Amino acid sequence: MHSVVQAVTDRIIARSQGPRERYLKALGDARAKGVHRSSLSCGNLAHGFAACNPDDKNTLRHLTKANIGIVTAFNDMLSAHQPYGDYPAILKQACHEVGSVAQVAGGVPAMCDGVTQGQPGMELSLLSREIIAMSTAIGLSHNMFDGALLLGICDKIVPGLLIGALSFGHLPMLFVPAGPMRSGIPNKEKARVRQQFAQGKVDRAKLLEAESQSYHSAGTCTFYGTANSNQLMLEVMGLQLPGSSFVNPDDPLRAALNSVAAKQVCRLTEMGSQYTPIGEVVNEKSVVNGIVALLATGGSTNLTMHIVAAARAAGILVNWDDFSELSDAVPLLARVYPNGQADINHFHAAGGMAFLIKELLDAGLLHEDVNTVAGMGLRRYTQEPRLLDGELRWVDGPTQSLDTDVLTGVAAPFQSNGGLKLLKGNLGRAVIKVSAVQEKHRIVEAPAIVIDDQNKLDALFKAGALDRDCVVVVKGQGPKANGMPELHKLTPMLGSQQDKGFKVALLTDGRMSGASGKVPAAIHLTPEALDGGLIAKVRDGDIVRVNAMTGELTLLVSEAELATREAEAVDLHHSRYGMGRELFGALRANLSSPETGARSTSAIDELY
Repeated sequence: MHSVVQAVTDRIIARSQGPRERYLKALGDARAKGVHRSSLSCGNLAHGFAACNPDDKNTLRHLTKANIGIVTAFNDMLSAHQPYGDYPAILKQACHEVGSVAQVAGGVPAMCDGVTQGQPGMELSLLSREIIAMSTAIGLSHNMFDGALLLGICDKIVPGLLIGALSFGHLPMLFVPAGPMRSGIPNKEKARVRQQFAQGKVDRAKLLEAESQSYHSAGTCTFYGTANSNQLMLEVMGLQLPGSSFVNPDDPLRAALNSVAAKQVCRLTEMGSQYTPIGEVVNEKSVVNGIVALLATGGSTNLTMHIVAAARAAGILVNWDDFSELSDAVPLLARVYPNGQADINHFHAAGGMAFLIKELLDAGLLHEDVNTVAGMGLRRYTQEPRLLDGELRWVDGPTQSLDTDVLTGVAAPFQSNGGLKLLKGNLGRAVIKVSAVQEKHRIVEAPAIVIDDQNKLDALFKAGALDRDCVVVVKGQGPKANGMPELHKLTPMLGSQQDKGFKVALLTDGRMSGASGKVPAAIHLTPEALDGGLIAKVRDGDIVRVNAMTGELTLLVSEAELATREAEAVDLHHSRYGMGRELFGALRANLSSPETGARSTSAIDELY
């Protein structure tokens, strides 16, 4: 193993010893020999299979076969999840073929950040992760199930499903992806039209046409944002079948993978031959593997919160120092938009997951000795699925990249580190993703322009107030303030100013999109303004230093001056009501800091 990867892993194991031991004991206490529904009374069981067909009723009545719960995030507004509409019937049939039964255990909400960007509904996005986790637990709470298939892809949906699943960590579970849509217009062209619209050079009809050519069919968006980062993370953590992440929804291989996934989870149950509970698949080594793969590909900054939150659900304590130290040691091996011009389909065609995992394993950057849903050992994931004479087979993946502009090996990386930095200073702690930021833009020291609502930047932009070097400070955007919406609306304007030659940066206690790009953005600032963070005292004209080379984040104002300042109140009234936001007040108020996962404080914290 690479010395840094091993050292970080050892540190996480030591830090997590007590919580992890208590979590594993809880799994042992919850484990039951034989089928779980055997503990139900006759009335309970009769309710559980009342709507089943006669054959399934007979199977469930005799307490000898596994029953698999399907937790689905299907809706047909969200393109990535639209294919899931047909999945339950397919998965049930596959379970029948191996003598088991499957039932839809429940549905979870699945909102699309792409639709809600810049809208009030975006303030529910991060909060939805907690609702998804709780909904997953409710679906599995009937004690009817011996395993589960989890159907989710995007942003908060995968982390929510994973957190909920880990509360039933004694059960085997397997994620079933649906795959990305096929490639539309080049991402560079889409970004160019967005900036032209921000500058008033094209009208809304031109912008909508470009967006429609990019997001054009069922399937996951093809840029490398949070959705595709989720899929990559799940596969490297051994929670999906090898090579299953980026097969298009309409590919015959996709249907074959779905069937095998259902059969495989049956084998992983107590009644099968390979009992493998999800709480043992997710351990300290697999969590480190997920972080390493994220860093090696320039993945979404949202995962700096989601991985932390999911790990804590399994009694594993991870922090941003771990991410930063690993980032310094892990080379960048992929160039996928916004870190390059290719999309996820190009990454898949260039060698994809099989090549990436092989390179990282051979360099000692991934732990090989981990359990997965495909069996013991991550080396299994250097293979990729193929349909050979109508049968699904796994074959060895490529040993060389098929497009070195998109995917490269450890011997010739795109850069020597993963491009994620921890920033520290008197302002607090923040993360910055620089894999898509040119080196000349990575140090910005400039006067602050302070706003408390991303919508206020548009007027400043149109008035020419941004035509200078500046650090745009957006405060009052943290988890407790307004649910930490993504501030993707700022990207075209700030990118335009950077293209004009101005040195610009963003500083916020909020989030950027999972597709954070070329503008240096110090995000997830902790503590947030509402929690006493110094960001609440920043004034227009204050000099702010954002140095992604050294990891410095400093407000260049004297301590004496800061002592005389009162924290400026943030007007949050408009974020408390409307579009359902009034229903989430209690949850919002109890969210933890971004570095501890921006998760709802709960009994998990009391236990661990």
